[in-house]
Amino acid sequence: MSRRDDIDVRPITEDEFADWNRALATGFLQNPEVGEEQLAARRGDFVPGRLLGGFDGARCVATFRSFDQELTAVGGAAVRADAVSNVTVTPTHRRRGLLTRMMDQDLAAARERGDAVATLIAAEYPIYRRHGFGPATTMTEWSVDVPRAGLDPRWAAPECGGRIDLVDGEDVRKLGPELHERLRRRQPGAVSRTDRWWQGRTGQLRRDSGPWVAPFFAVYRSASGEVDGMAAYRADDHWGDAKQPLNTATVDWLLAVTPDAERALWHYLCSVDWVTTVKSGWRAPDDLLPHLLPDPRAARITTRADWLWVRVLDVVAALEARTYEGEGTLVLEVADRTGTAGGRWRIEAGADGAASVTPATQDADLALDVADLATLWLGDESAVRLAALGRVREERAGAARLADALLRTSRRPWCPDMF
Repeated sequence: MSRRDDIDVRPITEDEFADWNRALATGFLQNPEVGEEQLAARRGDFVPGRLLGGFDGARCVATFRSFDQELTAVGGAAVRADAVSNVTVTPTHRRRGLLTRMMDQDLAAARERGDAVATLIAAEYPIYRRHGFGPATTMTEWSVDVPRAGLDPRWAAPECGGRIDLVDGEDVRKLGPELHERLRRRQPGAVSRTDRWWQGRTGQLRRDSGPWVAPFFAVYRSASGEVDGMAAYRADDHWGDAKQPLNTATVDWLLAVTPDAERALWHYLCSVDWVTTVKSGWRAPDDLLPHLLPDPRAARITTRADWLWVRVLDVVAALEARTYEGEGTLVLEVADRTGTAGGRWRIEAGADGAASVTPATQDADLALDVADLATLWLGDESAVRLAALGRVREERAGAARLADALLRTSRRPWCPDMF
């Protein structure tokens, strides 16, 4: 067994990309024999310096990738983010500090670039808090029992004057990016999508093995012809013993920038002949879906879990990027083992929703870890609740309630994407 110091952690070269992908597949318990077609499709992910590997001799035994991203803060501002993905350690090389070495290298480079935060979707909950990440958004999935929903089975078109059309992947690549940008500018927690994202979700770029099976693409246009919503969904082929259709429609993704578009798309999905169950895919925890149905109990929660995790790298940039729900002054004592975001910070929020953030010399109102600062930053969590859990400490009575009055949002943040 190689010693910890014998394993070299460094950016990979293009010649090592195939070996890196083999290690990636191994870590995710997938087929380690990555074909040439898959490698060709994935080579667009190669950015010098952003793919790290742990090497035991010539063999790659750990993987790590980051890429540039924009994350929408409360109020709609786009924040520069270091998106972390493809993190694996081969089973033979666990517990040797490889993740910590790769993470420390990447976050140091992100700070040098001027990124305000880092982001990731955590496969396992306990791993990332020790690196300063905190869960900042939550995801919920619903399963809708269509016959119980109470919708008119004769429904055929939106009542608001809009219309729904089925389109192909080429249309989605033309119409989808602008629609997503409209959503992203107003949805805290949403992240940017590249052209490669749209190519991969429409079959133009095939990163994985196996045949491409296209979903159905539905587009909602308002009465004025504006594209205000879009959904991708798939359906199975299941029939009961009495020759009754029991098909399930599973939503890959659904974007809507108006309530009319959201209502029309969900009602459409619940009206498709033979479909008796609709699975919603990853939605915001306060999504309107259940209450768009005459019987909200027809929508049963099947999954609720943490989703986007955030690591604050630049306290001033992150806290000044967002807006605040009221006026007030709050002083935070932030603990960070790396020293990156640690210190005492004064937030002065004005009536216009903007705030100035400066290093503070006066006593702190709240003391918390940088991971919990990330949890509060997008407005989804309550400082009062974290104080009850022992994760936030009030240095001044009533400070947690003031933090909630400033930081919490009327609608919960949501990240529609996996990355």
